[in-house]
Amino acid sequence: MSRRSPPIALTIAGSDSGGGAGIQADLKTFHAREVHGLSVIAAITSQNTRGVTAVHTVPLKHIRSQIEAVFDDFPIGAVKTGMLGSASVTRLVAKEMSTRKPAWLVVDPVMISTSGARLLDEDAVEAMMEELIPLADILTPNLPEAEALLGRKLRSPKDYDKAGESLLELGATAVLLKGGHSTEREVVDRYYDAKGIMELRHPRLAIEGHGTGCTLASAIAAELARGHQPRSAVRRAVGYVHRALARSYRPGGGPVHVLGH
Repeated sequence: MSRRSPPIALTIAGSDSGGGAGIQADLKTFHAREVHGLSVIAAITSQNTRGVTAVHTVPLKHIRSQIEAVFDDFPIGAVKTGMLGSASVTRLVAKEMSTRKPAWLVVDPVMISTSGARLLDEDAVEAMMEELIPLADILTPNLPEAEALLGRKLRSPKDYDKAGESLLELGATAVLLKGGHSTEREVVDRYYDAKGIMELRHPRLAIEGHGTGCTLASAIAAELARGHQPRSAVRRAVGYVHRALARSYRPGGGPVHVLGH
């Protein structure tokens, strides 16, 4: 006798051949959070723990056909977007999400890899700001990504709170401004929505993590698919990532640690 299907979540992102980030991290996270994971591969990267050596964007017709295939068959509870690579892919994904209207949309504005490789074209930032972010239920930038979106430096908690307000003005229902890149003693993730600010604090671990942003956004999507409301989903996801980072390991020759799901 087959058991009842678990909740279902979809990731639209890039493939990481090193297995630490992107589609691979998203699917591992979905599985760990007891959600059936679907994937639409928007780009293929050649990378390992030392860096990214090549990026190939999947042709638009193949991205569209993947989206059609999963939406035509599965009751998708939440969608997470990650690395999209180009303006044309970003516009396509935004158009499809606007048409299909998933119950929840988590947008991780992936721009630069852990190793410093640029993963989003300059002209794609405008497309993301104008077309995809306004559809987001939760936007999850780290500090460098927030700076790129807003065009200004963020150096203090006061700057972070102003940034949260500005990012909400781009149209997202809520913003999770991740604090891993800050100089604060603790890692403080700041969540902004119509109710105000929620701060989530964890001890800073002396670990260079790989795929933490992908994992956090996909964990939020998984919790939303499981029926949790946004604030609860974010709290649960942040706690999960902190535990996964504490269990991280170095599978390759580079300095980065992959999360232990």
